[in-house]
Amino acid sequence: MLELREVTRAYELGGERAGVFGVSLAVPKGCLAVLAGPSGSGKTTLLQLAGLLDQPDEGAVFLDGQEVSSLPERERGRLRLTRLGFVFQAFNLVPVLTALENAMLPLQLQGLVEDEARRRAAAALDRVGLADRLHHRPGQLSGGQQQRAAIARALAPDPLLVLADEPTASLDHAHGGPLMDLMAELAAERGATFLVASHDPAVIARADHVFRLADGRLIEEEHR
Repeated sequence: MLELREVTRAYELGGERAGVFGVSLAVPKGCLAVLAGPSGSGKTTLLQLAGLLDQPDEGAVFLDGQEVSSLPERERGRLRLTRLGFVFQAFNLVPVLTALENAMLPLQLQGLVEDEARRRAAAALDRVGLADRLHHRPGQLSGGQQQRAAIARALAPDPLLVLADEPTASLDHAHGGPLMDLMAELAAERGATFLVASHDPAVIARADHVFRLADGRLIEEEHR
């Protein structure tokens, strides 16, 4: 479903060459996959390439069999809106909007009428256990609830691929484990693919596929 073929994206960091170099990997549909490795190993760079937020210097990114990394920015933007979902470490919820309004945002950007956007957003929030928090703003939610609201926002448009960058980093262990369980359940139920960048052993333990990185290179793959 997602395939990276010999992708390289290099940049200067502190006077040294950093990035990812010649990485190839394939993530099947409906699984929870983790990009694992220490800080600076290339996890976020690969996530940005997979999410069409950046383009490789060499190699190509394929989504559902289509080469997408060389498309014009307008087309890549359309795919980000309609086929991809993003879950950020810092949640990135709009503070003045309720959980329901936050989850409605990508649907409204797609042009859905308000009633349909509201229905789908409410269903996504219900699935992540926030049916009783629809009208709470982010500041009225716990860290775990905010992260679940962010997942609902990513899932509401029914994307092919959900990308998450260190999604448990802002959560304690009591919330991080259930969050990963939820992602695994959603992947199985909806056929969506989750690609998570993390160095958290609890996250890695719950993955179907693990891609281990070091110094910008793929050093090991584990399929469970």
